[in-house]
Amino acid sequence: MATQWNISFIQFDGMISYANSTSGIGLGLETEQLIGRRLADFLVDSSDYDQLRAKLEQLGYVRNYELKVRRSDNTTLWVSTSVHPLRLGGAKTLLTTMFDISDRKQAEESLRQSEQLLRQQAQDLEQRVEQRTAELRSAEQKYRSIFENATEGIFQTTLDGQYLSVNPALAELYGYDSPDVLMVSVQNIGQLYARPRRWDELVVYIKCFGFISNAESEVYRKDGSRIWISENVRVVQDEHGNPLYYEGSVWDVSDRKKTEEELRHQRQRSELLLLSVLPQQIAERLKRGEKNIADSFAEATVLFADIANFTELSARTSPIELIELLNEIFSAFDTLADNHHLEKIKTIGDAYMVVGGVPTAMPDHLSAIADMALDMHRAIAQYKTHDGKSISLRVGIHTGPVIAGIIGNRRFGYDLWGDTVNIASRMESQGEVGRTQVTDIVYQRLKKRYEFEKRGTIDIKGKGEMTTYWLCDRKRTYFYTNT
Repeated sequence: MATQWNISFIQFDGMISYANSTSGIGLGLETEQLIGRRLADFLVDSSDYDQLRAKLEQLGYVRNYELKVRRSDNTTLWVSTSVHPLRLGGAKTLLTTMFDISDRKQAEESLRQSEQLLRQQAQDLEQRVEQRTAELRSAEQKYRSIFENATEGIFQTTLDGQYLSVNPALAELYGYDSPDVLMVSVQNIGQLYARPRRWDELVVYIKCFGFISNAESEVYRKDGSRIWISENVRVVQDEHGNPLYYEGSVWDVSDRKKTEEELRHQRQRSELLLLSVLPQQIAERLKRGEKNIADSFAEATVLFADIANFTELSARTSPIELIELLNEIFSAFDTLADNHHLEKIKTIGDAYMVVGGVPTAMPDHLSAIADMALDMHRAIAQYKTHDGKSISLRVGIHTGPVIAGIIGNRRFGYDLWGDTVNIASRMESQGEVGRTQVTDIVYQRLKKRYEFEKRGTIDIKGKGEMTTYWLCDRKRTYFYTNT
């Protein structure tokens, strides 16, 4: 929480006539060393002093004005400055209140850098990601504008919570016509808070530490509506350290809270869209800044599926009906892949590719792929063409080493390479409608748990003669003893 500095000036010659101890600590000097110095002596940019003075002469007060100051050791920090005219002993004095906001400025800069990195990583994805990134940037700009121009209210209360004084800005903030109306209407400051005993919680903290900064609460306005406020409150003590009253400043942060919620929502949507394109592990690595992602896997199982007679089907089906049908089928396949803890790689036209054991190792990816194939045949049987004809699949499976990684600079995707992928593709393309063709290695590893039918030796394009099998079903004895 920020520390409040109080510094007083005689008229506006900028000469410091009073400063509290925290002001000296903040500027790296003894409090006595501040007396007689000018505010401009501590400003990094001397023009800020002229602007601050012009603003004060124009409005009669200054609220939430941000300045960059230089400490005695030449380090710099940001402060939020408010200047209010007071009369002390008949003399006109300007009370200047400063809060160290360096942490907030650093956090804002970190937020901007983080969001910039996220946008850079996401810019090559689908058009929807680009649109969300632009919305996020706009929301950030809106948040900064609202926050920097927030209206600050000032109040003093007794130790029992009765208002001693309020300024016009606070009355306007709470929806009252004037400070007097606010003080008459609100008998105790605690009744403003939407959460019961919220003011009591703040008082406990103030009693322990002497002040509280940037405490956010939901409060009622005169019309019964609710807003979010952030307030700084401190206890004012007499010369003996006895508490006299509380004083504080308040500003409306409702729009900021709403913007933060919108930002969280937009981030969630961007994350979901990213995960719809890439596996979660790969998406996380991209967000951490990895650019060239390529991994070797000694064991993985690849499945290719293709809708039989798709060319004929597309010729006698309208484009809209065809897309709707493919979307229903592939969505069902996506659900099966999730259920079996498999990773969908891509769809190409009417072809569907899924892998087990990549990018996360799993103990029995071969069985998971086999079950996926059986479920895909069952799922496809539920669909018909618009003219009532059945739809069937050709499926191919092979297991072995693969390489997986990210390719492309625009609309990049996660893909697989290697002999295993090529053979699995050949198993599908040289298979038969309604059946799943597998290689001998798949058969050898699964023959105790699944029913197979030997197809025999066939000439596989690019590989020569290979012995293949048809995957039929799980063996009942195995099924019942393991469920």
